Amino acid sequence: EIGVRLVGSEMCIRDRVKGMGLIDVTVKRNAYGRQVMSFETDVDIKGIGRFPAVFIRAPVIEDPGRSEVMAALDGTPVMVRQGNILAMTFHPELTGDARIHEYFISMAWGRGGYISTAAVKR
Repeated sequence: EIGVRLVGSEMCIRDRVKGMGLIDVTVKRNAYGRQVMSFETDVDIKGIGRFPAVFIRAPVIEDPGRSEVMAALDGTPVMVRQGNILAMTFHPELTGDARIHEYFISMAWGRGGYISTAAVKR
């Protein structure tokens, strides 16, 4: 959550955190409710496939701006990419699935986001 809030360009009214403006998105914090309302669900990610997404007090990307929407949940963007920056409203580090991390490393190596087709153990 901190990631998308910090790299975003605009926050909705009453948010105490000002984004750094690295990507063109508008974010509303804690939009899914309190921590007790946290949940896990699978999302389809462009270039990656079905992924177990863990949402903990997650923000909502209200407007993806010029960012590419890579995944959405019920029509709302949950993962975006703009240039060499990825932002998501869920926590991929809380799963046993390293494909988003592989994708990011591949971006850093200049491969545009290739990920392996190796089986993922959960």
